[in-house]
Amino acid sequence: MQSTRTLKDRFFLVIKGLAMGAANKVPGVSGGVVAFVAGFYEEFIYSLQRVNKTAFKLFFNGRFKSFYRYINGKFLALLFLGMIVSYFSVSKILDYLIVNYELYVWSTFFGMILGSIYYISKDFKAWNRKTITALVLGAVMGLSISFLDPAKENDNLIFVFFCGIISVSGMTLPGFSGSFILILLGNYVLLLVDSVNALYDTMADIFSGDFEFIKNEARIRMLKVLGVFTLGSVTGLVTFSHILNYILKHYKNITLATIVGFIIGSLGVVWPWKESIYKTSVDGNYILDSTGKRVIENYQRFFPEITMETYMAIAYIVLGILIVLGLEWHGERTKQIKA
Repeated sequence: MQSTRTLKDRFFLVIKGLAMGAANKVPGVSGGVVAFVAGFYEEFIYSLQRVNKTAFKLFFNGRFKSFYRYINGKFLALLFLGMIVSYFSVSKILDYLIVNYELYVWSTFFGMILGSIYYISKDFKAWNRKTITALVLGAVMGLSISFLDPAKENDNLIFVFFCGIISVSGMTLPGFSGSFILILLGNYVLLLVDSVNALYDTMADIFSGDFEFIKNEARIRMLKVLGVFTLGSVTGLVTFSHILNYILKHYKNITLATIVGFIIGSLGVVWPWKESIYKTSVDGNYILDSTGKRVIENYQRFFPEITMETYMAIAYIVLGILIVLGLEWHGERTKQIKA
């Protein structure tokens, strides 16, 4: 599986990792959808579920090459390289665009998800009572999640570990946004903003030779929180991949129908016309995160008036659909060339 990849394939795998990393960071968008549409979802799940007892035996016995081949290491390394680079680059650009062009960014994502629904369902021929029921249940669950009220922030380490397990679902389960789940759990700012900023500050201190942060209890607490969250995420990634690999093998059609349902349900989260509801303290002031930004509690959705801005947003929805169809065209063309 690894040896047949050309340099071009490897480059595009890193690009797909970039896209997946950026999608995972945006509340409402699932990195799993990127994996699904870009055509590497099953290989991704297969590779993750190879992180098992056999893999650990190979690793601890010093058979690193065998371990690397066994877990499809080249594929995972290139994909995760893209995700890491994305976290420090593409996702930062995305943050800027969401702040300055929020309606158009959400419109593009809405269009991409519409395109994804078409892409996934067009070749699905196994519609029957069971798969239609799975589709409806998936859509209802996905839609219900988008209208839940968020919990309060909780930095209990056991709960943080649980957040890590749940939030990583966005990578393995298309239509489930890990970032949005963290908003609902009340810990989006704690885990994806404040703790990450604590890591940035700590790295900057270390490089400048300043180790005073060791005495800073709040900083050490944040680093512990980030460490436990990361451990939970890795645990969740491996656990979910084993479960999904099993159900994809034994209940493929029902699983695919449910995934399409989840993705349909996620349209409620990425609906472009919405206003952010920000958290406030008892005295009515806005609660700010460690970067000074207001903390989002949820969204108030509405239907737009017909204005030039609305027409522009619709144009961006069409652009989102065309991006997915372009990816599909590229994938089909690549298959034909290889054949």
